[in-house]
Amino acid sequence: MYGRRRVSSEIDARTDFETRLGRASGEAGGIDVSLPAPGGLTARPGRAQVTLSWDPVDGAAGYLLHVADSPEGPFEPLDHQGRDVLSVPHGPYADTTGTPGVERWYAVAAVASVEHVGPLSAPVAATSLGAPAAAAGEPVAVVVDAGSDLGELDRPWQTMIGSEHLSHALSTDRTGGHEIGAELRAALKAAHDELGVETVRAHGILCDDLGVYREVGGEPVYDFTGVDRVYDLMLELGLRPIVEISFMPRDLATDPSSTVFEYGAIISPPKDWDRWYDLVRTFVAHLVERYGLEEVRDRWAFEVWNEANLEVFWSGTPEEFFRLHDTAARAVKDVDEGLRVGGPSSAAAGWVDQLLASTKEPLDFVSTHTYGSPPLDLRPVLARHGYAGLPIWWTEWGVTPTHFNEVSESVFAAVFLLRGMRSAMGRIEALSYWVVSDHFEELGRPPALFHGGFGLRTVGELRKPRWWALKLLSMLPSRRLSVRASGDGADSLVESLAAVDASSGRVAALVWNGTLDQSKAAGSAELGRRVSLRFTGLPGGEYELRHHRVDDDHSCVPAVWRRIGGGAAWPTDARWAELRAADRLDELHPPRRITSAGGVVEVEFDLPNPSMSLVELVPSTH
Repeated sequence: MYGRRRVSSEIDARTDFETRLGRASGEAGGIDVSLPAPGGLTARPGRAQVTLSWDPVDGAAGYLLHVADSPEGPFEPLDHQGRDVLSVPHGPYADTTGTPGVERWYAVAAVASVEHVGPLSAPVAATSLGAPAAAAGEPVAVVVDAGSDLGELDRPWQTMIGSEHLSHALSTDRTGGHEIGAELRAALKAAHDELGVETVRAHGILCDDLGVYREVGGEPVYDFTGVDRVYDLMLELGLRPIVEISFMPRDLATDPSSTVFEYGAIISPPKDWDRWYDLVRTFVAHLVERYGLEEVRDRWAFEVWNEANLEVFWSGTPEEFFRLHDTAARAVKDVDEGLRVGGPSSAAAGWVDQLLASTKEPLDFVSTHTYGSPPLDLRPVLARHGYAGLPIWWTEWGVTPTHFNEVSESVFAAVFLLRGMRSAMGRIEALSYWVVSDHFEELGRPPALFHGGFGLRTVGELRKPRWWALKLLSMLPSRRLSVRASGDGADSLVESLAAVDASSGRVAALVWNGTLDQSKAAGSAELGRRVSLRFTGLPGGEYELRHHRVDDDHSCVPAVWRRIGGGAAWPTDARWAELRAADRLDELHPPRRITSAGGVVEVEFDLPNPSMSLVELVPSTH
């Protein structure tokens, strides 16, 4: 996440963060890629939305929608207020930022990389419809073919989860009356046990709080006992680390006063490049000796630094970062060629082309970050550098890059998570949500229970709507089914996934209603839809129908706290009891028996915006 460089003792981390958010650390050079304007742009008006579709462009990592009040322009990027990358990896795209009844003109450009946007397409016009049109509208039809088989359902959330710097898991301090380390460990264990997460990625394993490196009499001294405590804990929880090789130990830094975060992580280049190499190699060799070569080679990985393309994370030049990356990668590979190492671990999908073009060390994966939009498609970027098929890891991803943002508590954010995971399936090996717990102190520890924290779980270990989004995904069976959708906002506003368990016959469909437009984060009645969900190709017989729901009235403890909290920062014991009673995955109605007629089961329900429903058909055993 974005942080700060300490420029004065009088400037606190949060103020500096808000002042300097997103400022580049330097120009790393461009790329020479020319993409044509997309063809086939269409704009289909619906109630309070316009669905935009276009033909894909070979070589594009994504597409940037533009909007204007007339065909002459000026056309400006369509801003859905995600505060980071506005490009999307593909269509269709539901624009909900306009005013119903007011005509807008749209155009789209292909994006070769975030730094390279191509020419605009020919513009098209559309006018979103007002509320009266909805009364005569048909439900969005979602048809699941239970007899199909699209292969194994991808689960990109299971590869990795993000967390605060892992020394935080050792803390016995308390926030809101709750022990930090114990609850952070509990959240990580729950991610492994309940969601199937395999690895954890965090910052700052080389920071001075773990005492890895110091110089005595001008000579390096290594001490990995603090690291061992941290990683032993992770393995006890069932997780393996993605080792982010950061930040710079004080005694090795060119400028120890350049820092990020409240805990003062040093973002300076090394004063001695040979000692940087020796530190990384000695560190990795220690991990291999302690945990075993096969374990580290097969189940761990190494990522160099964090978001060096932002000034707040790197006080050196781009050239110095690429040297840092190559030196660290060579040190890892010198321990064993089979160890996995990658990068650039950049903000806003930046510097990927530049690293692939400049690195002297082969990469085992490419990693980057994005907030506020589904992750871009980096496969064309890798292909043009001869890295086709290389694993792609989004080692940070989320609904917002900003701390203390109330959108993080919302059902909107949960639906955003489903959209991104569906988009990532089949093209991204890891989409790591940032982060697992509100026990997090980059810009200060949580000042209140619901403070807009990044965590999927709160202080006090309550589950937010985003947790339930991952839980519902995890409840989908293993074999993906074909789904067709039609109607107002189908596949742009209302999206779906479906799967079947071949052994038990259980069929499940996950359907959600959401927009990328964060001005609608509190919800929009006009964007609510009725859904007709139809299962076809079922074996005959009787089923138990179960319907789980996440919306403002179901499975949403932040909404409960809004109603009962009275503006307090932290709950009383009585209020904690109420919140814990509400901390559950709710059903829209009790389970009921339903009979398949001719292999078909159909149910209708309202789907507010934002909300999500998991509908399961479980074959009756009697």
